[in-house]
Amino acid sequence: MKLGVVGLPNVGKSTLFNAITHAGAECANYPFCTIEPNVGIVAVPDERLNVLGKLYNTKKITPAVIEFVDIAGLVKGASKGEGLGNKFLANIRETDAIVHVVRCFEDSNITHVDDSIDPLRDIETINLELVFADLESVKKRLDKAQSMVKTGDKKYKIEAEFLERLYKHLEDLKPARTLEVNDEEKEYLKSLFLITAKPVIYTANISEKDMGKDESELPLVQKVIEFAKGENSEYMVISAKTEEELSMLEPDEQQIFLEELGLKESGLDRLVKTSYRLLGLISYLTAGEKEVRAWTIEKGTKAPQAAGKIHSDFEKGFIRAEIVDYDILVELGSFNSAKEKGKVRSEGKGYVMQDSDVVLFRFNV
Repeated sequence: MKLGVVGLPNVGKSTLFNAITHAGAECANYPFCTIEPNVGIVAVPDERLNVLGKLYNTKKITPAVIEFVDIAGLVKGASKGEGLGNKFLANIRETDAIVHVVRCFEDSNITHVDDSIDPLRDIETINLELVFADLESVKKRLDKAQSMVKTGDKKYKIEAEFLERLYKHLEDLKPARTLEVNDEEKEYLKSLFLITAKPVIYTANISEKDMGKDESELPLVQKVIEFAKGENSEYMVISAKTEEELSMLEPDEQQIFLEELGLKESGLDRLVKTSYRLLGLISYLTAGEKEVRAWTIEKGTKAPQAAGKIHSDFEKGFIRAEIVDYDILVELGSFNSAKEKGKVRSEGKGYVMQDSDVVLFRFNV
């Protein structure tokens, strides 16, 4: 999973990136301090792995990972190449989803490119540039499809009609992700690799002094939440500065710090959960003395394809999946104990994997 962290200059984008990845991207009070995209690989927090590690006395624990890309700040005119626009747009096309950081704090010491704090204007600035970029892409595809309609092939007529509808939607300055589509159109839309078709997490960046306050007490945050809900996108509220301080502490100290702030989990934990929900992902587990590991798959993935995540031979020669529920495995203490008590299920090719599955794949190539 690859998430692009975007936002206008000086909204706290790189501060948040630093906090969640510990990658140390340069962070300064001027636009474009992030010129090349900084990349950080983050382990997905999953307490189940440590529990299984102790249970199996395992030699290696391998969590699932998320790749975060800190993309250069955007300005008006990026779709025409202004600022670092072309570079920004190329980098964002390669991501699976967008973490759109929006400034919801006042600070006279940190400049804003528009000299005032207005989260909805900031969201619009970036969204419009992305829509303009997509309009250009769709126009090229539409012109080609319309020229092919003359061949009399029905598929080009269907394609052209859909692209016309999509182009009109974008012309109305609406992102592609808000276009109503059926299952077939959804797959075609996905194949266009449009930026505004990507799912978004609008991330309201608040000041440290606003931490612990109810969202209803923060009018700027409310604007972001209402906007996100309006297009059925995800949202979260975070203090990038607080997360940065948290990232510098030892795990035990982090827990104390979170409790003092009245928080149950870190911003990274919440961001990971939100990202998984946004992209429809789950993690199944494998466990043994050599390794305990989490494997990320899409919800609805069947057993053979899940096995293929480990190795293509597992999918080709799939025989069955021997599965035990995580909670049952922990309760009974071992896979063999679970098997003796009839708690290990034998599942075939049609089985849809679940997030709580601890699995042993049987295959033959």
